[in-house]
Amino acid sequence: MREARRTEYHPSQRRKIRGRGFSLAELLLVIATLGTIIGVAVPAYRDYLEKAKMTKAVTDIRTLEKGIQLYEDDTGALPNSLSDIGQASLPDPWGNPYVYLNISDAANRGAMRKDRFLVPLNSDYDLYSKGPDGRSRPPLTARDSWDDIIRANDGGYVGLASDY
Repeated sequence: MREARRTEYHPSQRRKIRGRGFSLAELLLVIATLGTIIGVAVPAYRDYLEKAKMTKAVTDIRTLEKGIQLYEDDTGALPNSLSDIGQASLPDPWGNPYVYLNISDAANRGAMRKDRFLVPLNSDYDLYSKGPDGRSRPPLTARDSWDDIIRANDGGYVGLASDY
């Protein structure tokens, strides 16, 4: 029969064997550190995504402006809708359709976008995104319009309505 061998450990080896796990304090410290990092990183990432969507909307509006200009150069008149330039199905970054309004059409004058002094933003056409909330009203002072991405000054400004 084989005799069970008893292994003797040197005292320094015993400490190594016992010290392989993490203490509760170390685990709590790691969890607290990760929580802090996540608490800072998630809002920063959301802000980054929202700014990226706003930039995409500005780029889309500039692209639509070019298409409208090409249409006007070819036909001598502004398009009646975005479908005339083949962009009716283009959604903004929040999934809503872009809004186009030909101001030269007398029937549309009442729906023109207006600044805080109720002066029309454009003299040719209005083009904008309704922003993240998907709601908008003609005056920029309306709370529903603050997050809109607008075209103003006949294309001199494209950006957030609250910054105009």
